[in-house]
Amino acid sequence: MKIKFTLIALLLLATSSVMAQFSFSGEFRPRSEYRDGFNYKYQPKDATDLTKGSVNTAGREGTPAYIHTDARVALGATYAAETYTAHIKVQEVFTFGDRPQISATGNGKIRMQEAWADIKFSKLTSFKLGRQPLSYDDQRILGGLGWAQQARTHDVGIVKYANNGYSLDFGAGYNGDGTDNVYNTAALFSYKSISFLRVNKKYNTLNMSVLALYNVFQDGDPASKGYGNAKSGLFTGGIHFDYKPGALSFSGNAFIQDGERIGEVAVEAAYLASLDVNFKATEKTVFGIGAEVISGKTDTSVGFFPLYGTNHKFNGLMDRFYVGNHANANGLVDLNITAATKIFKTYGLKIKGHMFSEQSQTKNSLGQEIDLVFSKKFKEFSLAGGYSQFFESDDFPNPVGNPPAKSTQNWAWLMLTIKPKFL
Repeated sequence: MKIKFTLIALLLLATSSVMAQFSFSGEFRPRSEYRDGFNYKYQPKDATDLTKGSVNTAGREGTPAYIHTDARVALGATYAAETYTAHIKVQEVFTFGDRPQISATGNGKIRMQEAWADIKFSKLTSFKLGRQPLSYDDQRILGGLGWAQQARTHDVGIVKYANNGYSLDFGAGYNGDGTDNVYNTAALFSYKSISFLRVNKKYNTLNMSVLALYNVFQDGDPASKGYGNAKSGLFTGGIHFDYKPGALSFSGNAFIQDGERIGEVAVEAAYLASLDVNFKATEKTVFGIGAEVISGKTDTSVGFFPLYGTNHKFNGLMDRFYVGNHANANGLVDLNITAATKIFKTYGLKIKGHMFSEQSQTKNSLGQEIDLVFSKKFKEFSLAGGYSQFFESDDFPNPVGNPPAKSTQNWAWLMLTIKPKFL
């Protein structure tokens, strides 16, 4: 009998130990949006040839206002052993109404969002391999893009080192389609290969990072020179800092870009520079002022593009700049002010105003935007929403043949987030 109870006790102990190493969680995040000018994709020049000067006359007025609802549904599992941590995450992003009633098939959007293992070589060094998000600093150049329901991941391996406030990450990835050495990278800055080095040091009041990123793009168009072999390399490098000496805090970025984009489009000394200053007036209220300058096209070069950052976070929430758009435009100057406060600890309210203009060429005013965001944390879920209004300037480039802009351009959204922890 004693042996029986001893075996049962050992079994329970072993089960408890395994459960402590294993976690299983989920996410359900539906979001409804009213879109009337959101993610506007006006491009004044031809996207591939700087010498053509052709314009987009597809309708500057944009699409009629509409309501869109989609949801992210995800399941993730993590197992932490002594020498490694492994993680997988499966998710589907579906639009309300994308599957007809009584349909026998799904929408084909279920995918392996993350699958990686982090192997510990020592207390200071590890190697993380697989499909994973890359999220550093303020996510200006490399970010997880959590706002987008599909998010962003990379298939890479990263050597990680951390010691006494220093950290160093060196990562690389090489992509293919599994059949040959041709990998068409024409869409959304997808790359044939990526390599990066990020060094970070945390002091008492200063956090400083240096990032160097190199991408190779491959042109898989049969009509192009050297089918499948025409390659363009683009270097992006710079620094990010956060300095918080007291009630005043400062953060900024300074990056340069040089080389060639997809299609051997020249990028010469393009740059991004930003500075944000925040003042903590009370424990619950913060005021801020900021500026960002992103270089635009010249006679011999296209401008800077933030590549794989969480671009929705910057330059206005209506995503009119650098969110699948504005890649070949006259750059951007974004002057902004912010006020944020907390109410009753669980309510958040933030308002931000932007003034936009072009950085290069004509340097026209592009308009103004006001973003209002609220959030509420409940015991087991959260709710967030917002309203944005864009006021387009009369100076906004309007080539002959394009209709005038809408007099009202706005966007409203409401999002529920539930993240259950099953184990």
